[in-house]
Amino acid sequence: MAATSTDDLIARARSGDKRSIARLLSAVENDEPSAPAVLKALYPKTGQADVVGITGPPGGGKSTLVNRLAGLYRETKMRVAIVAVDPSSPFTGGAILGDRIRMQERSLDDGIFIRSMASRGHAGGLARATARLVNVLDALGNGVVIVETVGVGQEEVDVVSVADTVCLVTVPGLGDDIQAIKAGVLEIADVLVVNKADRPGADETVRDLAQMLSLAKDPSWKPPIVRTAARSGEGIEQLVDAIAKHRAWAEESGERTRRRREAARSEVLTLLREALLRRLEGRIGDARLDAAVSRVADRRLDPYAAVDELLRD
Repeated sequence: MAATSTDDLIARARSGDKRSIARLLSAVENDEPSAPAVLKALYPKTGQADVVGITGPPGGGKSTLVNRLAGLYRETKMRVAIVAVDPSSPFTGGAILGDRIRMQERSLDDGIFIRSMASRGHAGGLARATARLVNVLDALGNGVVIVETVGVGQEEVDVVSVADTVCLVTVPGLGDDIQAIKAGVLEIADVLVVNKADRPGADETVRDLAQMLSLAKDPSWKPPIVRTAARSGEGIEQLVDAIAKHRAWAEESGERTRRRREAARSEVLTLLREALLRRLEGRIGDARLDAAVSRVADRRLDPYAAVDELLRD
């Protein structure tokens, strides 16, 4: 993608052309040669959107909740982008849920852009390039970017390095599963959402979460617990209000700045590791690497010794 065509593509994307937005995101997600130029051109315009992370165990109704959230944000006329990270197909590597059927009604709205991306085996609930896609969508003028994670349970904590506000979604009836998530995503939650709260057991779930929160040692921000029933839209306004209150507190306390600084550090380190690995692989060469791997596989060399040997000039 030449410089002029990149500039033209960015201009069309900023005007809301969905095809151009998709092309920019594909270039960044697939790490195409034009990706650095795209990010360089857009990065000065980032930092304006509110990035909301929606995470939690599978079956919590996250996609339906995101659908409702996007609709409510659109009532304020702001542009909304959704990045939905899905499990990868073992055959194609693509996102299994692809077009996000539950959000199809929003795809007809010119003010909403939906992007599904495959996790491609990346742990932590996000894909490797999620932060970069969020930056692109932020720079293109979206007021809110909603990031929905895969839904893998207590290890799904990478969203904190991308989102300004993390909403942890759970549902009645999980029982001991709530204890299981306590040691993971509960600690990064800014807002706790009990979805499907019209079901039996909602009161018990709220009580369990409140008890867990009471064990925290003087937190400067106590995550509110919001009851929702995303299918009917119940509680969505209260959720938007809770997100806004967290945003105001984060700005006043400096938490927003601290979190974004940590996110920047994480992204720089990620790119640095990738660049160093590419250079190292180029210097070592496939022949030397394959020879070392063969010796390790034949038990003639241990992995540590193989690495030491490959790193020698």
